[in-house]
Amino acid sequence: MKKITKVATVLAAMAATTALAGTAQAADGKPDGKIQIKLLATGVLPSGSLSSVNDPHGLTATGGPLHGLNTAANNNVTPTVAIEYFIVPSISVETIAGISSHHVSSPALGVGVVDHAQVIPFTLTAKYHVVGVLPFGIKPYVGAGPTLFAWINDRPSAALQGLGVTRTKLSSELGAVVQAGFDVPVGHGYSLNFDAKKYFVKTNAHFYTAALGDTLDASVRLNPWVISTGVAYRF
Repeated sequence: MKKITKVATVLAAMAATTALAGTAQAADGKPDGKIQIKLLATGVLPSGSLSSVNDPHGLTATGGPLHGLNTAANNNVTPTVAIEYFIVPSISVETIAGISSHHVSSPALGVGVVDHAQVIPFTLTAKYHVVGVLPFGIKPYVGAGPTLFAWINDRPSAALQGLGVTRTKLSSELGAVVQAGFDVPVGHGYSLNFDAKKYFVKTNAHFYTAALGDTLDASVRLNPWVISTGVAYRF
């Protein structure tokens, strides 16, 4: 988190030094607008690794039904929308909207753990853009900010239901994100966008049975890479 704080401090300093920057020009010579909307195809690549397990009933102990439990979440490609507001030509704030679905499995056990887990990654970043120094109007940027991973749907896998698990619950958690990318203007307010984000966020997975209630708790590092590409329009 110290690295995230340093990035945020640098971005704030850049904002102060560029507050009097002049109006940027688009590829067709017209002034760039303040608002940019992006339609993106986004790949979500989570790690899904366990960081700790609270197992009072010994389900993961040697000889237990979940001995050897670890986790891996599948990758997913999903459409996303991003809305960006330019405070000055080199400083902007951006938020994204989208839903990503994942299945969580245990490679060691060879079974699924959580089916059809859906998350909304509420994200807000402050971005610094390099303006007017690269050919073809290419505008690289870096950014950082907070995120909230809100889980809206999940259920135990068929394998866990066979062991008596009746319900799962993934906790919504705050985290941080850093990003880098670039825009390639193509004229008339349009551009191509390429973006990479690294999230630092976890979730607490709770597994419930009818007989024991909250039977097993696991802390899972998600920490996904989120890679996007698509088209943007600025006005």
